Amino acid sequence: MSSTHQDPATAPPDTESRGSSGSGLRQLAGVARTRLQSIGGPLGGLVVMVIAMSFLSEFFFTQRNLTNLISQISDYGILAAGAALVILIGGIDLSVAANMALTMMFTAWLYRVHEIPFGLALVAGLLLGAFVGLVNGLLATYGRVQPFVATLATMSACTGLALYITQGSTINNFPSWFGNLTSADVLGIPLQGLLLVAIFLVLGFWLRYRPGGRALYAIGGNEEVARLSGLPVRQAKTMVYVIAGALAAVAGWINISRLDSAQPTAGANYLLIVIAVVVIGGASLAGGVGSMGGAFVGLLIIGVLNNGLALLGINPNLQAVVIGVVILAAVLTDRAGIKKRA
Repeated sequence: MSSTHQDPATAPPDTESRGSSGSGLRQLAGVARTRLQSIGGPLGGLVVMVIAMSFLSEFFFTQRNLTNLISQISDYGILAAGAALVILIGGIDLSVAANMALTMMFTAWLYRVHEIPFGLALVAGLLLGAFVGLVNGLLATYGRVQPFVATLATMSACTGLALYITQGSTINNFPSWFGNLTSADVLGIPLQGLLLVAIFLVLGFWLRYRPGGRALYAIGGNEEVARLSGLPVRQAKTMVYVIAGALAAVAGWINISRLDSAQPTAGANYLLIVIAVVVIGGASLAGGVGSMGGAFVGLLIIGVLNNGLALLGINPNLQAVVIGVVILAAVLTDRAGIKKRA
């Protein structure tokens, strides 16, 4: 006599729940694996470079040199944080360095020429940087202009305006208290370095734990699918460009504080460095892949590379050549990774 009762131990599993759970775990594992792969290579390269430089130069691991290293990377590191967000959504921002120069000159112009209180001038510069980012975002989203073309146009406009405001002249002599941003330290760590790390940590937390930040990966991976899923694609992309523009103004603060002057040509060679930082840090130029941690590793790689070459007495003109080679290697690695995932 057969029994319809079935021992729970031998009963067939709930395939739907198991399949859903297994699929979710596999997806999470895949995401984690992708992020580890994107940062693992650059991190290994950084370790090798640090070890090599410590043997090649006795001055590399001195406190003075490490402080100089932080000082050297702070301004373009902040630019790179914003650029990393833009590249993550599959965009590009060629105007970040020119935007930084414009906000510097605008802030200095308000303070020295129109005698606006310096604190208000800084806020006005921040708002101008965000506005330039807003223009970029609106052109790239609602205007449907290719981000390369849109930001190339704003880069040209920002460069021209930075020169026009003061007829190409440099503005000097700012409040002494503002110099503390780049001269003061906390427990031996430069204040500008703490600001840099804080920006990366806040953006990294947002990308990893907040829905708005996680949505950027979906938008960069497949914008149309993200739109059909109900994500506010245009608003999110515009917001990213605004953040990048505001961070350009913050990078300008670092520049003004360090030099006690505002120069219309400041950061003229930063665009190459900023893109190099993000790409070397494991971000994909196709969008959807990247992290703040990876970008920070890329920043340290560029910083150690430039600092080490200077310590070794390498001609500064050759440093751009080395960075170009490193960018090319990173892009080729990125393409190989895309083909492998396909």
